[in-house]
Amino acid sequence: MIIKTATFVCSNTQISALPAPTMPEYAFIGRSNVGKSSLINMLVNHHGLAKTSQRPGKTQLINHFLINQEWYIVDLPGYGYAKVSKTSREKWEKFIRAYITKRESLQCIFVLIDSRLEPQQIDIEFCYWLGEKQIPFALLFTKADKQGMNESIKNANAFKKKLGEFFEEIPTSIITSAEKQTGKEDVLNFIYEVNKDFVKPIITKQF
Repeated sequence: MIIKTATFVCSNTQISALPAPTMPEYAFIGRSNVGKSSLINMLVNHHGLAKTSQRPGKTQLINHFLINQEWYIVDLPGYGYAKVSKTSREKWEKFIRAYITKRESLQCIFVLIDSRLEPQQIDIEFCYWLGEKQIPFALLFTKADKQGMNESIKNANAFKKKLGEFFEEIPTSIITSAEKQTGKEDVLNFIYEVNKDFVKPIITKQF
């Protein structure tokens, strides 16, 4: 897939204010500071599309980016960042979960996992929750350029082994690096194939 255009559309904390669910959407989520914005920018060849920050927890909105006038990338707030108020964290979680479970045009959640780390319980639990809700997801292991590929593969395999305790079938997984553009074609090809089967949902009412 060739990315011709990538345009910021809107930021929201209100699910009801999101764009009409008439095109396929792919949401990106992960622990704070996992490299989400950098990866999104790499995928769409647009250095400043998703705003990067050295301050974890900066993304607090649901951000929609329209790609090739045909599908959306959705940048979701990171989870697991403790240095915010409990009230704020609970509010984020509520609207993130509402989006994930009720958005008719959502095709897949890309769960970003730091490939430098051994399996983290918060990531495992989030994947378990997606499984319980029967939400399609894929794993993107980030920052593979920060250590040898063998170490990234080792940590990715360890994570998938943990998921195997809950899932009969392990979701698609791709090792990525925003810096080296590792995994770019694999992610875009995955989206391209899923887009082929997209059926425009019948919209009853926004939730």
